Amino acid sequence: MEFEWDVSKEHANIKKHGVTFFEATSSFYDGNGIQLVDKKHSKDERRYYWVGRSDSGRVLTTWFTKRGSKIRIVGSAEWRKLRRLYEATKNK
Repeated sequence: MEFEWDVSKEHANIKKHGVTFFEATSSFYDGNGIQLVDKKHSKDERRYYWVGRSDSGRVLTTWFTKRGSKIRIVGSAEWRKLRRLYEATKNK
């Protein structure tokens, strides 16, 4: 997988959520990860959520879009609501 992101958005994300986009990329390799469509923000292009465990052990929700063959990360954080969904589906 190939990833890209805006560096200034990453800095804002680190300040707000304490998550680097590099860490967020590691969650995409979680075999138990879940992909959801972000209907609210899919206006000009389709946006998605990825919920997966990162290399640090945190379950991250990462907002992203697909641009050609690349995954463009928009934001990433730990969301309790989607962590519960992840844990519930992982245990099935």
